[in-house]
Amino acid sequence: MGRKELEALQLERMKHIFQYCYDNVPFYHKRMDEAGFDPAKIRVLSDIEYMPYTTKEDIRDNYPTGLFAVPMKDIVRIHASSGTTGKPTVVGYTRNDLNNWSDCVARLVVAAGATSEDIVQISFGYGLFTGALGLHYGLEKIGATVIPISSGNTEKQVMMLNDLGVTALVSTPSYALYMSEVAREKGVLDSLKLRLGLFGSEGCTPEMRDQIEKGFHVFATDNYGMSELCGPGVSGECELRCGMHINEDHFYPELINPTTLQKVGPGEVGELVVTTLTKEGIPMLRYRTKDLTTIDYEPCKCGRTFARMAKPMGRSDDMLKIRGVNVFPTQIESVLMTEPHVGGHYQLIVRREGYFDTLEVKVELVDGSLLENYGQLESLQRKVAADLKSVLGIQAKVTLCEPKSIERFQGKAKRIVDLRNEK
Repeated sequence: MGRKELEALQLERMKHIFQYCYDNVPFYHKRMDEAGFDPAKIRVLSDIEYMPYTTKEDIRDNYPTGLFAVPMKDIVRIHASSGTTGKPTVVGYTRNDLNNWSDCVARLVVAAGATSEDIVQISFGYGLFTGALGLHYGLEKIGATVIPISSGNTEKQVMMLNDLGVTALVSTPSYALYMSEVAREKGVLDSLKLRLGLFGSEGCTPEMRDQIEKGFHVFATDNYGMSELCGPGVSGECELRCGMHINEDHFYPELINPTTLQKVGPGEVGELVVTTLTKEGIPMLRYRTKDLTTIDYEPCKCGRTFARMAKPMGRSDDMLKIRGVNVFPTQIESVLMTEPHVGGHYQLIVRREGYFDTLEVKVELVDGSLLENYGQLESLQRKVAADLKSVLGIQAKVTLCEPKSIERFQGKAKRIVDLRNEK
């Protein structure tokens, strides 16, 4: 679909979803009235900029179902976030929402190279988390064989990969890295038939992806989504891996400066804001994702014409401010993954010493025997610290740890330990 034709479709759907929200969601009705926003007067796509943003706090303030646009009898599925930082965000799906969701995921897995011939192991945790069931139904829609093994019991995961001839894996990048370690230890790595990794739920730098591909001998791709918007299915990489194609007929993207809240210029980094154009159960108008990215509207060489977002380079709320410098975990990961003597598992510890914040980077050694060679260990430590300083602009303490001493995660990895408020 060409850009003009797509924008005409987006405008038609935008007019509908704004009026739908005004008529069916008291929260949006009140917010539009307060902002003097009349959904009936939308004439061009840029009119969306007169509508206030929606935030995760708005969803929590209306917990559990205050933002639902349909009665519960029309909701056929409930999902929710973990709620580790407060009330969970609860989302609901109509039958049509589930159909659209599986369509969006089906598009993205095909773009990544999945086919009806694939045997796919889903190692996301099943439950209120959207990742597992989202990929499950999209993959079934294209005719792939799905193994819903869920997360945990890594030795059994590796056994199933080997015994069932699994060709594609769905998991977090960090768990894939861990599974490849176990497969190597079990002596089955070279007998696996894996060819494709469909990874998501957490950030994955190109350097981390390279480690996964070397460890598992797979072609690794990223997909993007969040429960507030639908789950996985918002965007994903094609086989050329030159950005994640956004399903723009279902999701209208914008980029804003997270501080000024103003629209950023072409090619500039901004916070992704998304309006769901077709969602019935809990539509989102101008939802602030907190993810920082860029958007390229040029058609991809693969032939797809949807805009492509870059891999999120961090979250505005995950950013660490250390002695006045903005630090993103992805910057640190990129440095660590290029050092052959350290592994892919690391932890960032932030402390306050006096009036200053400090950063410690704990990372595992690939070869534990280095711990017995003080000269080599000290040299490696200095090199990693210097590389980090050149990228971050601040000094970080580097702690080199024994192999397998840092906690492994079967779901989303928890990299940051913030001790600044502890006494």
